Amino acid sequence: MPAGNIEKLEYAVRYGADAVYLGVVDFSLRAMRKGELITFDNLKQAIEKAHSLGAKAYLTLNIFAFNKDIKHLEECMDIIKDSNPDGILVSDFGILGLVKKYMPEVDIHISTQTNILNYECVKFWQDMGASRVVLARELSIPEIAEIKNKVPDMEIECFIHGAQCVSFSGRCLLSDYFTKGERISNQGNCCQPCRWSYKLVEETRPGEYYEINEDAHGSHILSPNDLCLVHHLKEMIDAGVDSFKVEGRTKSLYYVSAVAKTYRAAIDELYENPNADMEKYFEELKKVGNRGYTTGFALGDGSGGYSYNLSKGLAGADFLFEFHGKEKINGWDLYLVKIKNKILPNDEIEIISPKEQFVTKILGIYDENGIELEVGNTNAEVYLKFEKEPEDFKYAMARTVGIKEYVS
Repeated sequence: MPAGNIEKLEYAVRYGADAVYLGVVDFSLRAMRKGELITFDNLKQAIEKAHSLGAKAYLTLNIFAFNKDIKHLEECMDIIKDSNPDGILVSDFGILGLVKKYMPEVDIHISTQTNILNYECVKFWQDMGASRVVLARELSIPEIAEIKNKVPDMEIECFIHGAQCVSFSGRCLLSDYFTKGERISNQGNCCQPCRWSYKLVEETRPGEYYEINEDAHGSHILSPNDLCLVHHLKEMIDAGVDSFKVEGRTKSLYYVSAVAKTYRAAIDELYENPNADMEKYFEELKKVGNRGYTTGFALGDGSGGYSYNLSKGLAGADFLFEFHGKEKINGWDLYLVKIKNKILPNDEIEIISPKEQFVTKILGIYDENGIELEVGNTNAEVYLKFEKEPEDFKYAMARTVGIKEYVS
């Protein structure tokens, strides 16, 4: 699972991840802006947190590096070595060389950015010292199986969920051009022009703009649907995939937690019952933000799938609040929460935690003095009384019940 900051790292693991991938500001393909960001100052702390929870932590150094990046990275290699990551993801040969020079014993994982599409390419990276490759999203499941069959002693990792780039394995320069080099996509700061709405102008008629339409849906012609392969986990396990990967280091704490919980449960059930129906897990995944789901290239049709009517992900359920504490006020057990979307007394909600998932009702909303409130507004911290309480609230969160109709 993705670990965009230290809090998300912990929640990802507690909700079911065996491993997390994390990046530092200058050398990762995601530029973080919220929460306790992972920097060279707290990198060791972040990795130790994952290890203390029984998970592995992989460091992403997968930018395409310029000279200045190589110089900066070499200055930081002692810090990286001391932080003790379980593996390092790379895509640049220069960075690969530095990692091998300063950390010859560390596991090297090859990023999906290198467009690995065939078994000879996997053999090449194996000869370069890699222990794992993250295959390109453009492969079908039979092609993945053939690669594993040809190179059985190489670990194979595949994306199974999350946002997709319109460009081949994410190798895109649109952001670079649109921002005149200020936001370079392959250095972690993409402005996502593929999600923008476009109009057409004909050169002999300057100033006259026309919509670029795809049927009646609009003009987001470059915006792919999100990947979701929960229905095909068994086929991918049978194909020999060693590690399933979820995109989303810039996604919310709720997204990371809910997706981790769903895939953890789905994978565990498949190992108990290989014929298990995955539809209930697909319904769960509709509750997190998405642009409509597609199986991408996994089934071999190569169609991908485009979100012509959505440029931003919409969630089938609204994230309502996080739990921050529990106190006894006026003789009641009340839970301190941070509200993300407005709530009202008597609202029916769904609470999820690493070990629970159930529907309950808000019986009352109170301030710190125990005075009842008529509403809990976004960003407020209030106390709540529930019809049914969570057994362990520390990492719990709440969302609306059911799935909104606009999620496909």
